[in-house]
Amino acid sequence: MGDVELAKKLVEDYQRLKNEIHKIIVGQDEVVDQVLISIFSRSHALLIGVPGLAKTLLVNTIAQSLGLDFNRIQFTPDLMPSDIIGSEILDESKAFKFIKGPLFSNIILADEINRTPPKTQAALLEAMQEKSVTAAGFTHRLPNPFFVLATQNPIEQEGTYPLPEAQLDRFMFNIWVDYPSYTEELAIVRSTTEDKEIKVNQVLTSEQIIEYQNLIRKIPVSDNVLEYAVQLVSKTRKENQFTTQISKDYISWGAGPRASQFLIVGAKCHSVLKGKLSPDIEDVKAVAKPILRHRLVRNYRAEAEGYTMDKIIESLL
Repeated sequence: MGDVELAKKLVEDYQRLKNEIHKIIVGQDEVVDQVLISIFSRSHALLIGVPGLAKTLLVNTIAQSLGLDFNRIQFTPDLMPSDIIGSEILDESKAFKFIKGPLFSNIILADEINRTPPKTQAALLEAMQEKSVTAAGFTHRLPNPFFVLATQNPIEQEGTYPLPEAQLDRFMFNIWVDYPSYTEELAIVRSTTEDKEIKVNQVLTSEQIIEYQNLIRKIPVSDNVLEYAVQLVSKTRKENQFTTQISKDYISWGAGPRASQFLIVGAKCHSVLKGKLSPDIEDVKAVAKPILRHRLVRNYRAEAEGYTMDKIIESLL
């Protein structure tokens, strides 16, 4: 199958995926889109929202529709790296044997990642970057495909260990999960208070997901789109020819080169899912907020004047 036919098939499968997911998940269309873009872009995503907004249910439903193994790890203050990676034990023949931890799965839901100490956070983030774990001097490859979808309650809540900026940078998207609208909440309450089982059908196989991931990387990008993405990221930094007054006034720390890379990969994926064969500037803009919002650090003036991160990004766009 040629790349053009494969791209058309991806659009069809993407619609089927969304139909299956929306059997369970009411609304949250943008959130579903962004999670699927991060998966097809071979990346990880961070879901942020108050408890009870179906973040866990969303990830579980997506795993079912993609036909992937799914593990949920509840992060707690006493969780150790060996609890997620696995550890060596002595078997009956007195030989050391590695017992794989829950990290050995296709989709990992790292629930409340900001509730566990930095040592365990670092173990997870190393696995995300290397797609492997090291135990007792031996390296063990993680399955392919491998995604981490981490959830985080708002930082202001007590008993949390906020992720450092360098570790946040590993996530392609920072996805804000908001409250449902009134009509959506009515539909949620109606469907979840009945004793009715809804079956989610598998739409894709692991092999197809890997094939689509490879296709996204092959999509050509014109120079003007590349330049727009890099200039947008440069605008967030101080002291260069693209710096804007907004950056000088409200940003204390700008985004690194990983932001530019993710903008282009995300724009490629967004364009294909919208039925285009090459991204344009609108595709870069469509993925800019979730890519930039955890890579910029607002200063005190921005907080004092009520300048939210999204408002700053809109001004830069």
